[in-house]
Amino acid sequence: MDIDQAVGGVLIHNIADAQGHKALHKGHRLTSADIEKLRALGKTQVFVGIFDEGDISENEAATRIARAVTGENVTSSAVTTGRINLFATVRGLLHINADALNEINSMDGITIATIPAHTVVEPKKMLATIKTIGLAFTETSLQNVEQIGKDAQGVIHVHELQPSRVAVILTGSAEARAGVEKSLMPAIRGRVEELGSHIILQEYVEHHRDAISNAVRRALEQHVDCVIIAGETSIMDASDVTPMGIVQAGGRIEVYGAPVEPGNLLLLAYANNVPIMGAPGCVKSRDTNVVDLILPRLLAGERLRKRDIVALANGGLLL
Repeated sequence: MDIDQAVGGVLIHNIADAQGHKALHKGHRLTSADIEKLRALGKTQVFVGIFDEGDISENEAATRIARAVTGENVTSSAVTTGRINLFATVRGLLHINADALNEINSMDGITIATIPAHTVVEPKKMLATIKTIGLAFTETSLQNVEQIGKDAQGVIHVHELQPSRVAVILTGSAEARAGVEKSLMPAIRGRVEELGSHIILQEYVEHHRDAISNAVRRALEQHVDCVIIAGETSIMDASDVTPMGIVQAGGRIEVYGAPVEPGNLLLLAYANNVPIMGAPGCVKSRDTNVVDLILPRLLAGERLRKRDIVALANGGLLL
């Protein structure tokens, strides 16, 4: 377009001066003064976009999208060239409404990329980046995004981690007690405390249904928020001693077996709405395993179902 006709148009490309520095940036709406600057640079034509009535600029669009998807304990950066970044304001667990996120990303000209859901994040941790593609957006498309965000009650939010009360029940023979406690407790305690929680009850009991059942009952009487059971041997099937002891104590097995390696032999149960994790042998290692995938979610108060454990399969090979 001839520069004399370009007033009010939005630049499609950056304009450089004689030294190669940016004189006018992409997305800038041209004024009469800009036309004189272009003329001084020897420009006679320029590529611009002309907004239709009611069109929304890329920065305003990005700002509205950010407001629509931002949930609890999330803040946003300033907007520039249609980009806004989202950050955590507290230490907590990142939650993402995947269906809502996919629906928004399916819309033309809108992209939102996030770090993995269920990541434990610190304040100021970058969670997501929003980038609009194109210089203008319709009011209808933005209203659709805002409705999706409203329905989802925040597409991206952080659940603040609060101190939880944890009970650890170790099982095995009397002869193996010292070795079991030495091999298991440092890693378990380290995980719990790093998440801001505390072990308020630790027991070592015989690997017998009645002993495990009684230990679970004692833990529940202490009003703990989570019970971790680990032992000399891993749980081998749903009818093994540990799950039978949990059921005898009034618990219900949610799932046995997880599509995660290390950590296939995971058990998850609930008693009085308190999660009980039957930890596999890999809990003794501080290398990332299935315990690291679900313990933060349990301590954040999330009620995990079998479908949540099944969903760990995608990315569940923890090399």
